[in-house]
Amino acid sequence: MPNLPDVVLWSIPAFVLLTVLEMVGYRLRPDEDAAGYEAKDTATSMGMGLGSLFVDLVWKIPIVAIYTAVHELTPLRVPLLWWTIPLMLLAQDFFYYWQHRGHHVVRILWASHVVHHSSRRFNLSTALRQPWTGFTSWPFYLPMIALGVHPAAVAFCSSVSLVYQFWIHTERVDKLPRPFEYVLNTPSHHRVHHACQGGYLDRNFGGILIVWDRMFGSWVGETERPVYGLTKNIETYNPLRVATHEYAAIARDLKAAKDWRERAGRVLRGPGWQPGPADTRIPGIAAPETVAPETAA
Repeated sequence: MPNLPDVVLWSIPAFVLLTVLEMVGYRLRPDEDAAGYEAKDTATSMGMGLGSLFVDLVWKIPIVAIYTAVHELTPLRVPLLWWTIPLMLLAQDFFYYWQHRGHHVVRILWASHVVHHSSRRFNLSTALRQPWTGFTSWPFYLPMIALGVHPAAVAFCSSVSLVYQFWIHTERVDKLPRPFEYVLNTPSHHRVHHACQGGYLDRNFGGILIVWDRMFGSWVGETERPVYGLTKNIETYNPLRVATHEYAAIARDLKAAKDWRERAGRVLRGPGWQPGPADTRIPGIAAPETVAPETAA
């Protein structure tokens, strides 16, 4: 397997430049309806992004070991050719959809992903607000490895997806022409995903493509103006607390749980799950009238 570029690392200068340009744009042309930038929030997002780069180096060691072992065990091999790369990107995008959806509807996974939704702003710096516990994503891509895709190719495809998703974290881009909106994940679709209104909750999980949401019933178009953040926002800019606050909440709930059924529900059910008759949420799609205060945005 030839060396593949680390597209995230190479894109960091562009991330910083575009973020600064967007920030300056808000200064020169203020938009009262936009969430815009706020200094402490932006600093926290950038701090979370830089921290994730270093922490991920540690998490990647056991993940690469598992991926390599599975790849060695399978007799299948997918060659790296001009026509297989688009197929691998398509497969990665499909599994990303389920990984992303899973991280919204299983609380222990949400504890990692909630970091990315913890800002009440929506701008390019929000894309940099990444979790420090990214090890929760690796099982979703095991089918690709088992089918013969080299671990380095999976990492490359994931990096391409991450870089693509940077530009969709903006209010400066309105809706694109309909053919693009129908197929691709766009700023309009992703604004819905980051909103905390009931009708927008747990929607639009796609990475590069939005077609998976259309196929599996999780797509919602942007109509009313989104309000960003969590249904119960955290009042902190401390990166360590941002990274760990939901794990701490789970620990408190486990301590207060009355039995093992409740303990399992607090970990494996949705973020808004409550024991008893109130548990009416359909896995994967949040109904506004049943969403509890801790439910994802």
